[in-house]
Amino acid sequence: MRTSIATVSLSGSLTEKLTAAARAGFDGVEIFENDLLASPLTPEEIRTRCADLGLTVDLYQPMRDIEGVPEDEFARNLRRARHKFELMRRLGTDTVLVCSSVSPRAEDDDDLAAAQLGRLADLAQDFGVRVAYEALAWGRHVSTYDHAWRIVEAAGHPALGTCLDSFHILSRGSDPKGIESIPGEKIFFLQLADAPLLAMDVLQWSRHYRCFPGQGGFDVAGLVRHVLRTGYDGPLSLEVFNDVFRQADAGPTAVDAQRSLRVLQESVGLSTPPAPVVPTGVAFAELLTPDAEPVAALLGALGFARTARHRGKPVDLWQQGEARLLVNTGPAVRRDGTVLAAIGLESPDPAGAARRAEALLAPVLPRRRGPHDAPLDAVAAPDGTELFFCATGRPELPDWRADFADTGERATGIGVTRVDHLALTQPWHHFDEAALFHRSVLGLRAQDSVDVADPYGLFRSRAVTSPDGSVRIALAVGPAPARDEARAQHIALATPDLVAGARRFRAAGGRLLPVPANYYEDLAARYDLSDEDLDTYRELGILYDRDEHGVFRHCYTHTVGRVFFELVQRDGGYRGYGAQNAPVRLAAQHAARRLTGG
Repeated sequence: MRTSIATVSLSGSLTEKLTAAARAGFDGVEIFENDLLASPLTPEEIRTRCADLGLTVDLYQPMRDIEGVPEDEFARNLRRARHKFELMRRLGTDTVLVCSSVSPRAEDDDDLAAAQLGRLADLAQDFGVRVAYEALAWGRHVSTYDHAWRIVEAAGHPALGTCLDSFHILSRGSDPKGIESIPGEKIFFLQLADAPLLAMDVLQWSRHYRCFPGQGGFDVAGLVRHVLRTGYDGPLSLEVFNDVFRQADAGPTAVDAQRSLRVLQESVGLSTPPAPVVPTGVAFAELLTPDAEPVAALLGALGFARTARHRGKPVDLWQQGEARLLVNTGPAVRRDGTVLAAIGLESPDPAGAARRAEALLAPVLPRRRGPHDAPLDAVAAPDGTELFFCATGRPELPDWRADFADTGERATGIGVTRVDHLALTQPWHHFDEAALFHRSVLGLRAQDSVDVADPYGLFRSRAVTSPDGSVRIALAVGPAPARDEARAQHIALATPDLVAGARRFRAAGGRLLPVPANYYEDLAARYDLSDEDLDTYRELGILYDRDEHGVFRHCYTHTVGRVFFELVQRDGGYRGYGAQNAPVRLAAQHAARRLTGG
């Protein structure tokens, strides 16, 4: 099915928006009037530019406050419409969006509205234009799609149809099943947007918080199924008003938009991309660092050993149990020091996982590989983290560990068994994109977003997990886009005995993050813990949480570059990440950073 995007959904000049849409694979665009008015190009030049890019102009929008008004005002509206229809002919588009009136002069008179829209359609027909009438969720008298359709039906004009907008329908809680009673040929256009579920004024909600399908809380796919049952065969078009998207680079935003439509089309049976291949574990996490010494000291205190070295690259493999960390001191110098640059994901079908990723527009990364290196496929996540699809220990497939030569060293260990989860703080404009990417490309399940208080703002966090919890990635967006520390990353290591592991780490010279005593006073009030346990937790900086499934204990190391480690103990099936402790952890890290000057 053809895909389209409204220019208002992207940042930049009209030319930049058109280029981004074409490169992302869109077939057409809706040209928003403000974008055209601000462009130095003539309508003819815009038409030619679109044609050169392989884009059709599917809609011109919007015309406002047209119908249900006194005759003198409607006469002025027809004069304005004549100019717009002439402009549309020059622009090369044949459909105009007319929004239900919000004018204080509009009358609550469906017969008048139908008659005036019919007269508008008469004029439009003379120019070869169709009028798509849309109910704004905050329309003065017409605010639901079924009401708008009744007016269109009453007008009975071949050049007048309706435009359905998922935001306007779903934000009001309207039942989209009624869409199936509208003849498909009378649905002139379909606009799609998702949104987080917020309790706020619908106009402000619409203007600032829309997002692409799959990134919010609306059942956009369900609405599209109802539309398809009518026989609608027009484009699936995105109209998304979002403050972040309008500031972010248009290219990646357009790719994110196109990915959302590909996932949507898959979910409603319009396309069949390669099926998702859900990862089954973490093969490795790769740290890129300009200075291996502090990283090696920290890993040594955590009980890891440098068990192998890459045969052709400056990369060491550190291992303890099934937890594997690569330390890369290659030429890619990072100004912000040590970073978590790549994640190896165990995959039951690495080639299939790569095909899925490529079909959903994940950038496939070229890899500098020696003649005997394992042929690993890698793609880039929205934040730039490299994701490798691995088959560790499976003789029928290449094993990445064959690229490494054994050093003979073995871990003394502090009880770490595996990587419990990875936490990646996203650039401020990639949070929603990251959640959709990990869910759609990797087949992970996205949990609800959580807001976490930071001393200098607010973190938003959302975890994505495999069904069995073997892969857990916590995505977050920090409070201050310009601050490096707002984009800290961390690796959580699982241990069956956190207290013993923390003591061994400290005895080996490791530094644990100190936690304020006030936290433990509150902990004693919230939970019936023994004095001995409280004293131990206070001594080691251990944080504590419970859910209906079990208990969670965790503590943190100091930070190297942008990376720190978390030691965690899950008992009884605990499923969370200790979110209620995050404000304390963040405050403690800010305090530690001030003391060290980092």
